[in-house]
Amino acid sequence: MPKDAGDEMYRNTAAAPSPLLEVKDLEVTFRSTTGVVPAVRKANLTLYRGQTVAIVGESGSGKSTLAAAIIGLLPGTGRVSGGSIKFDGRELTTLTAKEMQQVRGAQIGMVPQDPMSNLNPVWKIGSQVEEALKFNEATKDKDIHEQAMQALKDAGLPDAEARSKQYPHEFSGGMRQRALIAIGLAAAPQLLIADEPTSALDVTVQRKILDHLEKEIKQLGTALLFITHDLGLAAERASHLVVMHRGRVVESGPARDILNDPRHPYTRRLVDAAPSLASKRIEIDYSPEEGEAQAGTIDSRTSADVTVAVAAKKGSDQVVMGTNVRGEPLAKHLGDEVIRVDHLVKEFEIRGQKGKKKNFRAVDDVSFKVRRGSTLALVGESGSGKSTVANMILNLLDPTSGKVFYEGIDLSTLNKKQLFALCRKMQVVFQNPYGSLDPMFSVYRCIEEPLRIHKIGNRKSREERVAKLLDMVALPRSAMRRFPNELSGGQRQRVAIARALALRPELVVLDEAVSALDVLVQDQILHLLNELQGRLGLTYLFITHDLAVVRENADDIAVMEHGKLVEYGSADEIFANPKMDYTRELIEAVPGGDLLKARTGYQVG
Repeated sequence: MPKDAGDEMYRNTAAAPSPLLEVKDLEVTFRSTTGVVPAVRKANLTLYRGQTVAIVGESGSGKSTLAAAIIGLLPGTGRVSGGSIKFDGRELTTLTAKEMQQVRGAQIGMVPQDPMSNLNPVWKIGSQVEEALKFNEATKDKDIHEQAMQALKDAGLPDAEARSKQYPHEFSGGMRQRALIAIGLAAAPQLLIADEPTSALDVTVQRKILDHLEKEIKQLGTALLFITHDLGLAAERASHLVVMHRGRVVESGPARDILNDPRHPYTRRLVDAAPSLASKRIEIDYSPEEGEAQAGTIDSRTSADVTVAVAAKKGSDQVVMGTNVRGEPLAKHLGDEVIRVDHLVKEFEIRGQKGKKKNFRAVDDVSFKVRRGSTLALVGESGSGKSTVANMILNLLDPTSGKVFYEGIDLSTLNKKQLFALCRKMQVVFQNPYGSLDPMFSVYRCIEEPLRIHKIGNRKSREERVAKLLDMVALPRSAMRRFPNELSGGQRQRVAIARALALRPELVVLDEAVSALDVLVQDQILHLLNELQGRLGLTYLFITHDLAVVRENADDIAVMEHGKLVEYGSADEIFANPKMDYTRELIEAVPGGDLLKARTGYQVG
């Protein structure tokens, strides 16, 4: 049984303080139609005043369920079926619902994961902070507004008075997260539970928010229980780590000790899978099997395309003939530009003060190219314009000015039929695997839909194609008849990748395609994408804010800030010698960048 987190801190102290939170042999179960399902098994955790402990583990490991049990917010049929939870010496598992309400908020605060789901969309931000203060009886009624404004200021929101009169949809993701922190800390609780508080935020915003949160809890003397799947973030922010796997605590102890010398096999897998700035580009070593370059096999778009892919990976300069989006003959070889963006500008009309309309320039004179068979990472903070650029490349938005060229053809010159054909050449994998698949469609129908829309094959051939695509993304063919809600996040993202490959595209746009996944699933998906790139000669436009992921998967990098392209070059050059301060800030903001070891020498294939 692993030692309780925090115990070693005071083991040799004569007058050791009593724990603020002590969880012993905790068991949490859920009742389903098939019986009782254990979610947390014999978990132990100790947390002292002023201490920060991080719980890490993949999705489904039980870490959020453990936190929900502590604060008395288990969903559905969940219940504590065994063990003890003591807070400041008081047993929480025996409290009535009314007694638990007095503890929750006033003594134990919570910062939940998704701010859009946890802020009331029809209440102003200030009213929501005031409600938390009123409910927890943290201040007198006459002082409640002033205290709410102070809570928003303390959470780092500029111009708190004006911001308090706005609604959640008028805030950015970082501002919404700050509002949740203000609500969580409004009553000055002794313990704050932060459940993935920055998982959807870019690294620079994440750093600012966590720096501010750290400052706040130190001033208040609050203990922090930090739940995350990001091992680098946990190691950087917490003194102790608790590693959970399948509902059990498998390892706990000082953060740096666990990173440097993980004992449990699962912890070693987590550490090995964590992306690191010290790592090198994942290398692809792929040799096609005999006959694989024949048209009609699962790994070919056309014979020409596969010949390009194989030649590319062997370093050959071989030139083959294919066709462009107009159906015209085109010579293709490695290094050709597939996409060229030329002085791209996009302006949106927005309402300013007093309803006056004004133009907002989201993309400002951006130019770059994407080479065949390579990965270009388009990086930058939220609001930098990178997704807007991708939407213009995919022809989902019209540029205000500038041009997008695909294989030398100006997309603005294509007619409706040619633009429809372009969809077969360019596909996209979206960020959220839970929102990008129709919940009413089976996995088969999700993948088969683009084939049906483009009138490719008959029912039997489409079913064979779907089965082969599932093989390609390492999913069992039995998954074909299942629905998205029956799959994990990683499995859903594999289905989304299979759907994107159904039409045998040449370019795949990956819009934050791994940012919502835990570290082990993320590692699997990144290796899968690199393997598919080697097998199919795919070209990737990889949109992300995670430079640790970029380090392992990109050949070239384009850095965007406030709609402008501020740096552009090879990945090795930019990481070794960033020229712009903004690029250096992005690299330095990667959590755990100097703590995680390099992963080198591994192959795909």
